[in-house]
Amino acid sequence: MSSPRSKLVTEDSGRRNLRMPNSDEVFAVVTEHLGGNHVQLRCEDGEERLGRIPGRMKYRTWIEQDDIVVAEPWDWQDEKATIEWRYTSQDADQLRREGHID
Repeated sequence: MSSPRSKLVTEDSGRRNLRMPNSDEVFAVVTEHLGGNHVQLRCEDGEERLGRIPGRMKYRTWIEQDDIVVAEPWDWQDEKATIEWRYTSQDADQLRREGHID
């Protein structure tokens, strides 16, 4: 029986189907860990934002400096955002190869 992970990898290229940002989300790089559940983000739209790590990710997903994440800027406070997803280093490399991020 195949594992769920094998369905994400195409047989010939080893390319994984990665989660991409929705229309209201952006790619971001964690520039600094501020402690607790807050990080400083440099978003692809050129903005610096205070990122919040939600409780569902806080203890399950470790977010470090220089990680690539998907962030959703707040509608009511554009200088803040909620982190929705963190990419592994292999996934970030794939995003760079495919030209999604710099």
